Amino acid sequence: MKDNTTVKAKPKPRFLVVCLNPTIQKTLVFTGLKLDAVNRAAEVRTDASGKGVNVARVLTQSGYPATHLTHAGGPNKDWFLSLCKSDGLDVAWVDSGSEVRFCTTVIDKGAGTATELVEEARAVASGTEDLVLEKFEALLPDYDVFIFSGTKAAGYSDSLVPRMVQRATGLKKLVVLDIKGKDLVASLPFGPAVVKPNLEELLASLPPEAQNAIAAAPTQEAREAVTRAAVFELTRAWKDQYGTELIVTRGSKSVWFNENGAAAEMPVTPVKALNPIGSGDSFTAGLAAKLAEGKSLREAIQEGNRLGGLNALQLKPGSILPD
Repeated sequence: MKDNTTVKAKPKPRFLVVCLNPTIQKTLVFTGLKLDAVNRAAEVRTDASGKGVNVARVLTQSGYPATHLTHAGGPNKDWFLSLCKSDGLDVAWVDSGSEVRFCTTVIDKGAGTATELVEEARAVASGTEDLVLEKFEALLPDYDVFIFSGTKAAGYSDSLVPRMVQRATGLKKLVVLDIKGKDLVASLPFGPAVVKPNLEELLASLPPEAQNAIAAAPTQEAREAVTRAAVFELTRAWKDQYGTELIVTRGSKSVWFNENGAAAEMPVTPVKALNPIGSGDSFTAGLAAKLAEGKSLREAIQEGNRLGGLNALQLKPGSILPD
């Protein structure tokens, strides 16, 4: 007898990416850059960016439903939102009254370098935090995975990000953090599933005695050994205390993580990078996507590495597809 039963496809997880520091990113490409001289760019592009935009864009390009929660304001607001729209990004935003900042990437093809010039964000207007929380609460029931990325603009309280993390984990949502400093430390007690800083960001969160031990190491080799030991001690401590996995990216070097209670690392496949900006955000997108699908931590890291490498091959930051 023929079985005509139709197997209903499992819906894809829905992602809310929270980053309160939007950016208009200008990328300038030079065949050779000379300091203290006039340089004419061979190629120029302008994109919506910031860590949250990058993560949401890569998730969207990978076929996952994703929404980016942020603020926007000033004369550049409409430009920023139009750039997001042209990329097919779903953006939930509140008016902050503060200008969307610019950041600039300078690529020197001759030297094979990419230099990032960062403009600090202007402070958001009074009352913006309440608007963000109101928007977040309205979105909360509709999403399965919550990714918190980057630093927040001035004008927000230290309690904002931890408060949102607490609300999401309290509803048993999968929470992935790519944040640092006070926001990270204050969010840990609420048990996020994964924390994914890069090594430079994590070092600032290490206990003072660990930072002092690293600084006192006599050679680069010794410094890396002490750093590695301190990081793996932290991976065990956070797993035991908070149930949180700590994954540390190191650019083109291997990723450090804890696997079944033991120190582990995964190599990164080298690529000839055109623009590495956004590769860490692409890693976060791939990592979160596979964890949301129930894959192992190792499989999720592999996907993160794959998407990070694809991003580095594109001129557009936070993108895994040719423009």
